[in-house]
Amino acid sequence: MLKISLGVTLAYIVLLVVAGIRAHSLALLSEAGHNLSDFLALLLSLVAVYLQSRPASSTKTYGYHRAGVLAALVNAVSLVAVSFFIFYEAFRRLQHPEHVQASVMMWVAGAGVVMNGVIALLLYRSAQRSGGDVNIRSALLHEVGDTLSTAAVIAGGWAILLTGDYWIDSALSFGIGALILWSGFGIVRETLNILLEGTPRGLQLELVESAIRSIEGVNDVHDLHCWSIGSETRALSCHIAIADIPPSVSERILRDVKDCLHHNFRIDHTTIQFEHVECEVAHGCVIPVGESEEHHHSH
Repeated sequence: MLKISLGVTLAYIVLLVVAGIRAHSLALLSEAGHNLSDFLALLLSLVAVYLQSRPASSTKTYGYHRAGVLAALVNAVSLVAVSFFIFYEAFRRLQHPEHVQASVMMWVAGAGVVMNGVIALLLYRSAQRSGGDVNIRSALLHEVGDTLSTAAVIAGGWAILLTGDYWIDSALSFGIGALILWSGFGIVRETLNILLEGTPRGLQLELVESAIRSIEGVNDVHDLHCWSIGSETRALSCHIAIADIPPSVSERILRDVKDCLHHNFRIDHTTIQFEHVECEVAHGCVIPVGESEEHHHSH
């Protein structure tokens, strides 16, 4: 899938560049830049899929789960850079408009709508199967954005044919640049949250704590942390206070906690420490800032 998308996208980039130069259309050249970032996204995704399949080792104990996250971050940063270049060039052309061959714009953009639409549909199905992988979603966002922006280029070409106003080409470029910038910042924000080991997107730590507390045998939960190892792999660590009971009984509590985390929050990698006495500061317990008032645990 990714290899086919790479080949088709590269061919369309060449077409956009040639057509953009011949038609003097900044909108088509902007689309080439947009599609170039998509080409890099797909290429990085292909490399990431390979790296993520590599097993863990003594030096990479979590494996290479974050390879896809790093790929998405690099791609998103490149999108931001491309958008600012488009803004600069569009502003320059507003001051000095150039003659644009609107018919060429429309035909090339029409081919792009079909191509990007098909690739976006295939990526959407892959994203559904992968459970929302951030790397696939970043590539999907680009393809959806390309489909919309190429459709806008068709409309702009039609407007130029009707009015003869060549500033429309630059205005379209501003719109495409804004779309690129918006999608880029969104992916940067999410990938940085993963790399900084923030709480996974869409997960509320309060709900996780409440679910653990509701399990029979759990007296208290503290030092609760949840983060993403990769875009699809969530991890959790916490201290759970229980009664002074035999290991055979505590094993049942541990099993119930893990089942709850798996079914309700898709958390499978857990490190859980049982305690039956009050935890001391020397043990290294940390309660997130702003939540200390909600706990009955003293440091």
